[in-house]
Amino acid sequence: MQPYELPLSVAAEAIRTRRLSPVELADSVLRRVERAEPHLQAYVAVAAEHVRRAAREAEGEIAAGRHRGPLHGIPMALKDLIDVAGLPTSASSRVRDGHTARTDSTVAARLSAAGALLVGKTHTHEFAYGLTTPQTGNAWDTGRVAGGSSGGSAVAVAAGTATFSLGTDTGGSIRVPAALNGVVGLKPTYGLVPRHGVTSLSWSLDHVGPITRTVEDAALVLTALTGHDPRDPASLTAPATDYRPAAGTDLTGLRVGVPRNYYFEHVDAEVEAAVRRAIDQLASLGARLVDVEIPMTRYIQATQWGLMVPEATAYHESTLRTVPELYQADVRVLLEAGALMPAGDYLRAQRSRALMRREWAHMLREADLIAAPTVPATAVKAGQETITWADGTVEGVSDAYVRLSSPANITGVPSLTLPVGLDAAGLPIGMQLLGRPLGESVLLRVGHAYQQTRPAPALAPAA
Repeated sequence: MQPYELPLSVAAEAIRTRRLSPVELADSVLRRVERAEPHLQAYVAVAAEHVRRAAREAEGEIAAGRHRGPLHGIPMALKDLIDVAGLPTSASSRVRDGHTARTDSTVAARLSAAGALLVGKTHTHEFAYGLTTPQTGNAWDTGRVAGGSSGGSAVAVAAGTATFSLGTDTGGSIRVPAALNGVVGLKPTYGLVPRHGVTSLSWSLDHVGPITRTVEDAALVLTALTGHDPRDPASLTAPATDYRPAAGTDLTGLRVGVPRNYYFEHVDAEVEAAVRRAIDQLASLGARLVDVEIPMTRYIQATQWGLMVPEATAYHESTLRTVPELYQADVRVLLEAGALMPAGDYLRAQRSRALMRREWAHMLREADLIAAPTVPATAVKAGQETITWADGTVEGVSDAYVRLSSPANITGVPSLTLPVGLDAAGLPIGMQLLGRPLGESVLLRVGHAYQQTRPAPALAPAA
């Protein structure tokens, strides 16, 4: 096995015990980038000399007994919405040509302090306003969509061109590409991870979180990211937590909610079957399955769009007026539509969210977490605009992908996606676990228990 193939937790232990050097790992990842990037286009830019220099520094620190923790010497990628001082933050848009970040974002600074090595910045759907990331090919089949908007971040991890990455999630933009590329993605509780220095799509829905090979890896990264930051008005004051899940697979006494509505409606048969098998596996580990009713389902998509569209337009108000021609057509249409939305619709969406949060809190008294599909279908072919379901219903691809992930953004609850199988075409299927606010430890415990019963995750074959 080559070093780039190692999950974070395995590489971290090898570095800690000096069986692997950060230089060896960085060189292996960079060689992988050279081979894979011409096919995948996950990166906006690769900082090869920077990561080599940082790897040598990390190796010297560790040799001198100054090991900073499990991220020390680990190559990572950051979605190109996340500021790193001295580097461009392009948001994969011509609007940002010539922009260079003056300071580090909070998350970039925390990862740097933990010793992680920045390989480069990854592609996003322009300004995170989409669910496909058209610049980037799926790591399992480059003729299919990577998912979005954190498509580059997910593909880099799935292909081994980064050991872990960060993405952002406003309606599913961490979890959708993670599911479509067969990796783990975590959208934390709203406000748990500070967003200072991260380009916004919709301030009341935006989250930052990790994309990794395994659930244990996600826990290691989350531990480094959390902590209050007064520069983010939504930042929580939750106590510092070590999120690493304990070894073991016993889930006795845990109540796993299985939705009787919404999450299994208009879902591909292979996706449903794989997710239900995974849920049964949780039951075999001791969890008790309970039926739950998802509340206010008829309002979910209207609430998501009613919040996101006007907030996104407000953020882009100046450049939309001065340089509208620099936006991609699909993003420009959405931004212009936001300018036409009545204030009353936005206020109604806010009221709907408040009610939805209350109803979800009631539902999560019946179960400790919810298990459901992450997306209703696997990765569609590049350029495909609609999905036709078995009953003849036609749905837009973006609407389909966001439908099952957006409730966690509206309510702010944490959601973890992990791979649970492949369809007949060999494409990954994801299951998401949704929990109570600040319930990340429970989700990570359950996801880790499930993964311990499965073969070690393999890198995607397309690279």
